[in-house]
Amino acid sequence: MHPERYTLLGLMSGTSGDGLDLAHCHFEYQQGSWSFEILQAETLAFPTELGHRLATSHEMTGLDLYQLDVDFGAWMGLQVKEFCMANQVKPQAVASHGHTVFHQPTKKLSLQLGNGWALHQACGEKVITDFRMLDVQLGGQGAPLVPIGDHFLFPQVDFCINLGGISNLSMMVQGKRIAFDSSPFNLLLNREAQKLGKPYDSEGQWAREGNVHQDLLDSLNSLAFYSLKRAKSLGREDIEADFIPVLRQFNLSPRDNLATLVEHFACQIARLVKQYAVSKVPKVLITGGGAYNLYFVERLGEHLQQNWVQVEASKEVIEFKEALIFAFLGVLRLRGDANALASVTGASRDSCGGVIYE
Repeated sequence: MHPERYTLLGLMSGTSGDGLDLAHCHFEYQQGSWSFEILQAETLAFPTELGHRLATSHEMTGLDLYQLDVDFGAWMGLQVKEFCMANQVKPQAVASHGHTVFHQPTKKLSLQLGNGWALHQACGEKVITDFRMLDVQLGGQGAPLVPIGDHFLFPQVDFCINLGGISNLSMMVQGKRIAFDSSPFNLLLNREAQKLGKPYDSEGQWAREGNVHQDLLDSLNSLAFYSLKRAKSLGREDIEADFIPVLRQFNLSPRDNLATLVEHFACQIARLVKQYAVSKVPKVLITGGGAYNLYFVERLGEHLQQNWVQVEASKEVIEFKEALIFAFLGVLRLRGDANALASVTGASRDSCGGVIYE
């Protein structure tokens, strides 16, 4: 049997708002298993005004928000067009995550900006977007969606940990893939680094210089989010309502906040790895911008008593895994296969989400 081949462009605009990831990816399906290759990939910084509008989108009026939806879709479309011309490629489709503004699944609501028609018209390619809403309407969290990619593209890994604006874990438990957001991450770390004049804390150096404040650490560890047992996800609203007030209450220096946050994240993520590990030395793949936070990786190792193996990953996989997997979600949508797992999101059934614009 000949392998089935797909080539798509995946777009990812993360919650941390540091730019647009584009990944041109090739996938092959043969004898029940998938393989992939990232052919070209790059990250494009948002223009200053657009970046500011995206960062403040949750505070906008309805009209301004809808205008931003159209403008952002058109901007992404132009980037896609330039990317395809520069690399002389013609993808079967462009699969776009969009930029999350509101994520409130208990209200059956999740909004990602990046209008599909505007994107399609600006790039001239078939576009697939709005991957979350069907799952939300089926009673799911609409997040995380990446675990189905973990399941099919990284089957040899025990834990896939993504450290973006928010951290999440994906793993197999009793024959089922489960995953959930595990804590905030760069959304809070970058907030402290910006107080020190940089967009992020390079390699966790400032966190390493700070002191862990035990009372703040205890307060963070006792937040209600960590006692939830069901499928769960975090939005920017939760972080502003629950986490930031705790940080303000203690009024520490940015370095001490960074040190305490890193300790908090390492503690929470290690707790989950230990809880769900089926082997004594689990294989852990860490991706996303937080993978470069060497101090966090050290602290995670300490909390795991060094009983773990960090799976080696290429720079492309570390930086573009989410864009890769959204391209893969697009492949599954084109095939009519499930691309959202009820075992992950808590929905009433698996589903094939995504709206196609052509």
